[in-house]
Amino acid sequence: MIRAGIIGASGYGGGELTRILSGHPDVELTYLSSETYKGRVIGAALPNMKGYLDIQCEGYNPSLAIERCDLLFMAQHNGWAMKQASQYLDAGLKLIDLSADFRLRAPKSYEQWYKLTHESPELIKQAVYGLPEIYADDIAGAQLIANPGCFVTSAILGLAPMLTEKLIDPTSIIIDSLSGVSGGGRSSFKLDYHFAEVNQSMKAYGVGGIHRHVPEIEQELSEIASCPITVSFTPHLIPVTRGILSTIYTNIIGGGWDTGELVNYYKEYYKSAPFVVVLDEGETPATKNVLGSNYCHIGVKVDPRTNRVIVISAIDNLIKGMAGQAVQNMNLMYGLDQTTGIDKPGAFPW
Repeated sequence: MIRAGIIGASGYGGGELTRILSGHPDVELTYLSSETYKGRVIGAALPNMKGYLDIQCEGYNPSLAIERCDLLFMAQHNGWAMKQASQYLDAGLKLIDLSADFRLRAPKSYEQWYKLTHESPELIKQAVYGLPEIYADDIAGAQLIANPGCFVTSAILGLAPMLTEKLIDPTSIIIDSLSGVSGGGRSSFKLDYHFAEVNQSMKAYGVGGIHRHVPEIEQELSEIASCPITVSFTPHLIPVTRGILSTIYTNIIGGGWDTGELVNYYKEYYKSAPFVVVLDEGETPATKNVLGSNYCHIGVKVDPRTNRVIVISAIDNLIKGMAGQAVQNMNLMYGLDQTTGIDKPGAFPW
Protein backbone atom coordinates (compact mmCIF):
# COMPACT_ATOMS: atom_id res chain seq x y z
CA MET A 1 0.00 0.00 0.00
CA ILE A 2 1.35 3.42 -1.01
CA ARG A 3 1.13 5.97 1.78
CA ALA A 4 0.34 9.17 -0.09
CA GLY A 5 0.00 12.79 0.94
CA ILE A 6 -1.28 15.86 -0.89
CA ILE A 7 0.08 19.33 -0.23
CA GLY A 8 -2.75 21.63 -1.27
CA ALA A 9 -5.54 19.06 -1.03
CA SER A 10 -8.34 21.61 -1.30
CA GLY A 11 -6.94 23.65 -4.19
CA TYR A 12 -6.53 23.52 -7.95
CA GLY A 13 -5.76 19.92 -8.86
CA GLY A 14 -5.58 18.86 -5.21
CA GLY A 15 -9.33 18.36 -4.98
CA GLU A 16 -9.42 15.94 -7.90
CA LEU A 17 -6.31 14.19 -6.58
CA THR A 18 -8.10 13.68 -3.28
CA ARG A 19 -11.18 12.25 -5.02
CA ILE A 20 -9.20 9.88 -7.26
CA LEU A 21 -6.75 8.67 -4.61
CA SER A 22 -9.50 8.08 -2.04
CA GLY A 23 -10.78 5.30 -4.31
CA HIS A 24 -7.43 3.96 -5.49
CA PRO A 25 -7.02 0.31 -4.42
CA ASP A 26 -3.28 0.62 -3.73
CA VAL A 27 -3.23 3.98 -1.93
CA GLU A 28 -3.80 5.05 1.65
CA LEU A 29 -4.21 8.81 2.09
CA THR A 30 -2.18 9.57 5.18
CA TYR A 31 -1.72 13.34 5.00
CA LEU A 32 -3.86 16.09 3.52
CA SER A 33 -2.45 19.58 3.86
CA SER A 34 -4.59 22.70 3.47
CA GLU A 35 -3.88 25.99 5.22
CA THR A 36 -7.36 27.26 4.38
CA TYR A 37 -9.19 24.24 5.82
CA LYS A 38 -6.76 22.97 8.49
CA GLY A 39 -8.60 21.47 11.44
CA ARG A 40 -11.65 20.69 9.32
CA VAL A 41 -12.56 17.50 7.47
CA ILE A 42 -11.90 17.48 3.74
CA GLY A 43 -15.64 17.54 3.04
CA ALA A 44 -15.71 21.16 4.22
CA ALA A 45 -13.52 22.04 1.24
CA LEU A 46 -14.81 19.40 -1.16
CA PRO A 47 -18.54 18.85 -0.63
CA ASN A 48 -18.50 15.90 -3.02
CA MET A 49 -16.40 14.01 -0.43
CA LYS A 50 -18.96 14.36 2.41
CA GLY A 51 -19.98 10.95 3.65
CA TYR A 52 -17.20 9.29 1.66
CA LEU A 53 -13.91 10.57 3.10
CA ASP A 54 -13.61 12.01 6.61
CA ILE A 55 -9.89 12.75 6.79
CA GLN A 56 -9.05 15.99 8.57
CA CYS A 57 -6.97 18.61 6.78
CA GLU A 58 -3.81 19.70 8.56
CA GLY A 59 -1.46 22.64 8.31
CA TYR A 60 1.72 22.25 6.34
CA ASN A 61 4.21 20.23 8.39
CA PRO A 62 7.22 18.68 6.59
CA SER A 63 8.05 16.41 9.54
CA LEU A 64 4.59 14.88 9.51
CA ALA A 65 4.71 14.46 5.75
CA ILE A 66 8.04 12.65 5.91
CA GLU A 67 6.91 10.47 8.81
CA ARG A 68 3.61 9.42 7.26
CA CYS A 69 4.19 9.32 3.50
CA ASP A 70 6.03 7.37 0.84
CA LEU A 71 4.87 9.75 -1.89
CA LEU A 72 3.84 13.39 -1.95
CA PHE A 73 1.76 15.20 -4.53
CA MET A 74 2.65 18.89 -4.47
CA ALA A 75 -0.36 20.85 -5.72
CA GLN A 76 0.89 24.33 -4.97
CA HIS A 77 1.59 27.55 -6.85
CA ASN A 78 4.65 28.03 -9.04
CA GLY A 79 7.74 28.74 -6.95
CA TRP A 80 6.72 26.62 -3.96
CA ALA A 81 8.01 23.16 -4.86
CA MET A 82 11.52 24.30 -5.80
CA LYS A 83 11.96 25.56 -2.21
CA GLN A 84 10.53 22.46 -0.52
CA ALA A 85 11.41 19.44 -2.66
CA SER A 86 14.97 18.75 -1.47
CA GLN A 87 14.03 17.81 2.10
CA TYR A 88 11.59 15.18 0.86
CA LEU A 89 13.92 13.76 -1.76
CA ASP A 90 16.71 13.53 0.82
CA ALA A 91 14.33 11.64 3.11
CA GLY A 92 13.65 9.11 0.33
CA LEU A 93 10.11 10.18 -0.58
CA LYS A 94 8.90 10.21 -4.16
CA LEU A 95 7.45 13.48 -5.42
CA ILE A 96 5.01 14.47 -8.14
CA ASP A 97 4.89 18.23 -8.64
CA LEU A 98 1.84 19.72 -10.34
CA SER A 99 3.39 23.17 -10.75
CA ALA A 100 5.79 24.34 -13.46
CA ASP A 101 8.87 24.37 -11.21
CA PHE A 102 10.61 21.38 -12.80
CA ARG A 103 9.06 21.23 -16.27
CA LEU A 104 11.48 23.49 -18.13
CA ARG A 105 14.95 22.03 -18.48
CA ALA A 106 16.69 25.41 -18.69
CA PRO A 107 16.54 27.45 -15.45
CA LYS A 108 16.91 30.67 -17.43
CA SER A 109 13.83 29.76 -19.46
CA TYR A 110 11.87 29.23 -16.24
CA GLU A 111 13.02 32.57 -14.91
CA GLN A 112 12.13 34.32 -18.18
CA TRP A 113 8.59 32.92 -18.43
CA TYR A 114 7.61 32.70 -14.76
CA LYS A 115 9.49 35.77 -13.47
CA LEU A 116 10.97 33.75 -10.59
CA THR A 117 14.56 32.89 -9.79
CA HIS A 118 14.86 29.11 -9.67
CA GLU A 119 16.21 28.16 -6.26
CA SER A 120 16.89 24.47 -6.96
CA PRO A 121 18.28 24.27 -10.51
CA GLU A 122 20.15 21.09 -9.61
CA LEU A 123 16.83 19.27 -9.20
CA ILE A 124 15.71 20.09 -12.73
CA LYS A 125 18.19 17.52 -14.08
CA GLN A 126 16.78 14.92 -11.70
CA ALA A 127 13.15 15.56 -12.63
CA VAL A 128 11.44 13.42 -15.26
CA TYR A 129 8.79 15.02 -17.45
CA GLY A 130 5.60 13.16 -16.59
CA LEU A 131 3.90 12.44 -19.91
CA PRO A 132 3.43 8.64 -19.79
CA GLU A 133 2.74 8.20 -23.50
CA ILE A 134 6.26 9.51 -24.26
CA TYR A 135 8.37 8.89 -21.15
CA ALA A 136 6.89 5.81 -19.45
CA ASP A 137 10.23 4.03 -18.95
CA ASP A 138 11.88 7.09 -17.43
CA ILE A 139 8.90 7.74 -15.18
CA ALA A 140 9.06 4.19 -13.83
CA GLY A 141 12.52 4.81 -12.38
CA ALA A 142 12.02 8.40 -11.22
CA GLN A 143 11.94 9.94 -7.77
CA LEU A 144 10.78 13.39 -8.92
CA ILE A 145 8.12 13.92 -11.58
CA ALA A 146 7.27 17.22 -13.27
CA ASN A 147 3.60 16.82 -14.14
CA PRO A 148 2.90 18.45 -17.54
CA GLY A 149 0.75 21.48 -18.20
CA CYS A 150 -2.81 20.89 -19.41
CA PHE A 151 -2.57 22.75 -22.73
CA VAL A 152 0.79 21.09 -23.30
CA THR A 153 -0.62 17.59 -22.85
CA SER A 154 -3.28 18.16 -25.48
CA ALA A 155 -0.77 19.64 -27.93
CA ILE A 156 1.97 17.02 -27.54
CA LEU A 157 -0.38 14.04 -27.81
CA GLY A 158 -1.88 15.56 -30.95
CA LEU A 159 1.46 16.15 -32.67
CA ALA A 160 3.83 13.44 -31.41
CA PRO A 161 3.04 10.77 -34.02
CA MET A 162 3.67 13.05 -37.01
CA LEU A 163 6.79 14.64 -35.53
CA THR A 164 8.28 11.26 -34.67
CA GLU A 165 8.15 10.17 -38.32
CA LYS A 166 8.86 13.68 -39.68
CA LEU A 167 5.62 13.75 -41.64
CA ILE A 168 5.06 17.49 -41.20
CA ASP A 169 6.89 20.76 -41.64
CA PRO A 170 8.00 21.61 -38.07
CA THR A 171 7.97 25.34 -38.88
CA SER A 172 4.26 25.36 -39.76
CA ILE A 173 2.57 24.39 -36.47
CA ILE A 174 -0.39 26.46 -35.28
CA ILE A 175 -2.26 25.48 -32.10
CA ASP A 176 -5.60 26.97 -31.05
CA SER A 177 -6.74 25.73 -27.64
CA LEU A 178 -10.06 26.30 -25.88
CA SER A 179 -10.19 25.93 -22.10
CA GLY A 180 -12.91 25.83 -19.48
CA VAL A 181 -12.96 28.24 -16.56
CA SER A 182 -11.54 25.72 -14.05
CA GLY A 183 -8.19 26.18 -15.78
CA GLY A 184 -7.80 29.40 -13.80
CA GLY A 185 -7.90 27.54 -10.49
CA ARG A 186 -10.55 27.39 -7.79
CA SER A 187 -9.27 30.47 -5.97
CA SER A 188 -8.99 32.71 -9.03
CA PHE A 189 -11.19 35.73 -8.47
CA LYS A 190 -10.01 37.81 -11.41
CA LEU A 191 -12.68 39.75 -13.23
CA ASP A 192 -12.23 37.61 -16.36
CA TYR A 193 -13.54 34.58 -14.43
CA HIS A 194 -16.71 36.16 -13.05
CA PHE A 195 -19.91 34.54 -14.33
CA ALA A 196 -21.11 37.69 -16.08
CA GLU A 197 -17.80 38.01 -17.92
CA VAL A 198 -17.51 34.37 -19.02
CA ASN A 199 -21.11 33.44 -19.73
CA GLN A 200 -22.17 33.62 -23.40
CA SER A 201 -18.71 34.77 -24.44
CA MET A 202 -15.40 33.48 -25.78
CA LYS A 203 -12.11 35.27 -25.38
CA ALA A 204 -8.56 34.75 -26.60
CA TYR A 205 -5.78 35.53 -24.14
CA GLY A 206 -2.01 35.21 -24.01
CA VAL A 207 -2.01 36.17 -27.70
CA GLY A 208 1.25 36.48 -29.58
CA GLY A 209 3.25 33.64 -28.04
CA ILE A 210 3.28 34.96 -24.47
CA HIS A 211 1.39 32.19 -22.64
CA ARG A 212 3.52 30.35 -20.08
CA HIS A 213 2.91 26.98 -21.72
CA VAL A 214 4.64 28.05 -24.94
CA PRO A 215 8.21 27.14 -23.85
CA GLU A 216 7.01 23.82 -22.46
CA ILE A 217 5.23 22.92 -25.70
CA GLU A 218 8.26 23.90 -27.77
CA GLN A 219 10.69 22.10 -25.47
CA GLU A 220 8.87 18.78 -25.64
CA LEU A 221 8.02 18.94 -29.34
CA SER A 222 11.66 19.77 -30.12
CA GLU A 223 12.73 16.73 -28.12
CA ILE A 224 10.36 14.47 -30.04
CA ALA A 225 11.28 15.95 -33.45
CA SER A 226 15.04 16.11 -32.73
CA CYS A 227 15.10 19.67 -34.05
CA PRO A 228 14.19 23.11 -32.70
CA ILE A 229 10.48 23.87 -33.00
CA THR A 230 8.65 27.15 -32.63
CA VAL A 231 4.85 27.15 -32.55
CA SER A 232 2.07 29.69 -32.79
CA PHE A 233 -0.11 29.02 -29.75
CA THR A 234 -3.28 30.89 -28.81
CA PRO A 235 -5.43 29.85 -25.83
CA HIS A 236 -9.09 30.83 -25.46
CA LEU A 237 -11.38 30.97 -22.45
CA ILE A 238 -14.82 29.48 -23.12
CA PRO A 239 -17.96 29.32 -20.94
CA VAL A 240 -17.70 25.74 -19.71
CA THR A 241 -16.45 24.51 -16.36
CA ARG A 242 -13.80 22.08 -17.54
CA GLY A 243 -12.21 20.65 -20.65
CA ILE A 244 -9.60 21.54 -23.26
CA LEU A 245 -10.11 21.25 -27.01
CA SER A 246 -6.99 21.88 -29.11
CA THR A 247 -7.16 22.30 -32.87
CA ILE A 248 -3.76 21.96 -34.50
CA TYR A 249 -2.89 22.94 -38.07
CA THR A 250 0.35 21.96 -39.81
CA ASN A 251 1.69 21.36 -43.32
CA ILE A 252 2.35 17.85 -44.60
CA ILE A 253 5.79 17.21 -46.09
CA GLY A 254 5.53 15.92 -49.62
CA GLY A 255 1.80 15.22 -49.57
CA GLY A 256 0.35 11.84 -50.50
CA TRP A 257 -1.36 11.04 -47.21
CA ASP A 258 -5.11 10.63 -46.99
CA THR A 259 -7.17 10.79 -43.82
CA GLY A 260 -7.73 7.05 -43.50
CA GLU A 261 -4.00 6.29 -43.73
CA LEU A 262 -3.16 8.92 -41.13
CA VAL A 263 -5.85 7.70 -38.75
CA ASN A 264 -4.46 4.16 -39.01
CA TYR A 265 -0.95 5.45 -38.39
CA TYR A 266 -2.12 7.30 -35.23
CA LYS A 267 -3.88 4.18 -33.99
CA GLU A 268 -0.73 2.14 -34.47
CA TYR A 269 1.41 4.78 -32.74
CA TYR A 270 -0.85 4.82 -29.67
CA LYS A 271 -1.73 1.14 -29.57
CA SER A 272 0.04 0.74 -26.22
CA ALA A 273 -1.31 3.98 -24.72
CA PRO A 274 -4.43 3.02 -22.75
CA PHE A 275 -5.70 6.57 -22.33
CA VAL A 276 -5.34 7.83 -25.90
CA VAL A 277 -8.32 7.09 -28.12
CA VAL A 278 -7.82 7.81 -31.83
CA LEU A 279 -11.25 8.30 -33.35
CA ASP A 280 -12.31 6.75 -36.64
CA GLU A 281 -12.25 8.76 -39.84
CA GLY A 282 -15.03 11.34 -39.86
CA GLU A 283 -15.34 11.52 -36.05
CA THR A 284 -14.27 14.60 -34.11
CA PRO A 285 -13.48 14.91 -30.37
CA ALA A 286 -15.64 16.80 -27.90
CA THR A 287 -14.78 17.85 -24.34
CA LYS A 288 -18.05 16.40 -23.03
CA ASN A 289 -16.94 12.93 -24.12
CA VAL A 290 -13.88 12.97 -21.84
CA LEU A 291 -15.41 14.88 -18.91
CA GLY A 292 -14.14 13.50 -15.61
CA SER A 293 -11.88 10.93 -17.29
CA ASN A 294 -8.16 10.48 -17.90
CA TYR A 295 -8.71 9.93 -21.61
CA CYS A 296 -7.48 11.99 -24.53
CA HIS A 297 -9.58 11.74 -27.69
CA ILE A 298 -7.82 12.56 -30.95
CA GLY A 299 -9.31 13.17 -34.38
CA VAL A 300 -7.28 13.58 -37.58
CA LYS A 301 -8.27 15.06 -40.93
CA VAL A 302 -6.17 15.71 -44.07
CA ASP A 303 -7.08 18.79 -46.12
CA PRO A 304 -5.68 18.00 -49.60
CA ARG A 305 -6.57 21.45 -50.96
CA THR A 306 -4.05 23.13 -48.65
CA ASN A 307 -1.77 20.13 -48.06
CA ARG A 308 -2.42 20.52 -44.36
CA VAL A 309 -3.45 18.12 -41.64
CA ILE A 310 -5.83 19.16 -38.86
CA VAL A 311 -5.53 17.35 -35.54
CA ILE A 312 -8.10 17.87 -32.79
CA SER A 313 -7.51 16.64 -29.25
CA ALA A 314 -9.83 16.78 -26.25
CA ILE A 315 -9.00 16.25 -22.58
CA ASP A 316 -10.40 17.09 -19.18
CA ASN A 317 -7.97 19.75 -17.99
CA LEU A 318 -8.27 18.65 -14.34
CA ILE A 319 -7.82 14.92 -15.02
CA LYS A 320 -5.60 14.04 -18.00
CA GLY A 321 -4.40 17.64 -17.84
CA MET A 322 -3.48 17.40 -14.16
CA ALA A 323 -4.64 15.06 -11.37
CA GLY A 324 -5.39 11.93 -13.39
CA GLN A 325 -2.09 12.17 -15.21
CA ALA A 326 -0.34 12.58 -11.85
CA VAL A 327 -1.93 9.33 -10.64
CA GLN A 328 -0.99 7.65 -13.92
CA ASN A 329 2.60 8.69 -13.20
CA MET A 330 2.38 7.37 -9.65
CA ASN A 331 1.19 4.00 -10.96
CA LEU A 332 4.21 3.77 -13.24
CA MET A 333 6.60 4.79 -10.45
CA TYR A 334 5.35 1.93 -8.27
CA GLY A 335 5.16 -0.74 -10.96
CA LEU A 336 1.37 -0.81 -11.08
CA ASP A 337 -0.74 -1.03 -14.19
CA GLN A 338 -0.87 2.61 -15.27
CA THR A 339 -4.68 2.51 -15.47
CA THR A 340 -5.16 1.54 -11.80
CA GLY A 341 -7.65 3.79 -10.07
CA ILE A 342 -8.29 5.92 -13.15
CA ASP A 343 -9.72 3.37 -15.59
CA LYS A 344 -13.16 4.96 -15.75
CA PRO A 345 -14.96 6.50 -18.73
CA GLY A 346 -16.07 10.11 -18.78
CA ALA A 347 -19.29 11.25 -17.12
CA PHE A 348 -21.41 11.62 -20.24
CA PRO A 349 -24.56 13.54 -19.29
CA TRP A 350 -27.37 11.43 -20.73
